[in-house]
Amino acid sequence: MKNIEILYEDDFSVIINKPAGLAVQGGKGVKTSLDKLLAEIRSPPPLLVHRLDKDTSGILLAAKTKEAAALFSRILADGKQGGENRTVKQYIAVCAGKPEKNSGIITEDLMIRNNLKKSETRYKVLKSGNLSLSDDPPLALEFSVLEIELGTGRMHQIRRHLAMRENPVLGDDKYGDFALNKKLHKACGLKRLLLHSSRLVVKERFNLDISAPLPVYFRPFT
Repeated sequence: MKNIEILYEDDFSVIINKPAGLAVQGGKGVKTSLDKLLAEIRSPPPLLVHRLDKDTSGILLAAKTKEAAALFSRILADGKQGGENRTVKQYIAVCAGKPEKNSGIITEDLMIRNNLKKSETRYKVLKSGNLSLSDDPPLALEFSVLEIELGTGRMHQIRRHLAMRENPVLGDDKYGDFALNKKLHKACGLKRLLLHSSRLVVKERFNLDISAPLPVYFRPFT
């Protein structure tokens, strides 16, 4: 499917490993999008149940019928409200620096369409390290690899929350450290946002537990 990797498929769903740089939905100025690609290979086309930012890679769930889409949407929404861990949406992010604590919950409210919304991002530090950047003078970059779970699903939530904590996601050209991103591009060729949807669990009814491997451009940090 034009370099789109299918991680899992059954009678109800298609689970895709979306590459970074591919828009999920078409629109003005968007030449290629995941929904258009799905429509080219399946009839009727699978229905996207949730979204990922264009720059975020990883697991994306699509349903094969309207009934399955409605059921998946309900289950995922219930999971966000504490439905006994019936759903899990995990991400891997590489951020600048190291959070003050090895694990925690970020709960700063986020402005969404002129309204302040409660938001919750849980994180755990998997690894911290240093990367030597060829600069003048040479720069040692401290970074951390985080495992993240969403308690809410606000727009750009992970990127915004980590930036607010002064631990921006590396490669983030919207909320991140632009000067640092430029140095990373020069030193190790980093062109992508280091944020990946790595695992999706849907226990109720479907009993899904799907993981997606990290893209190769994460390797210098993992």
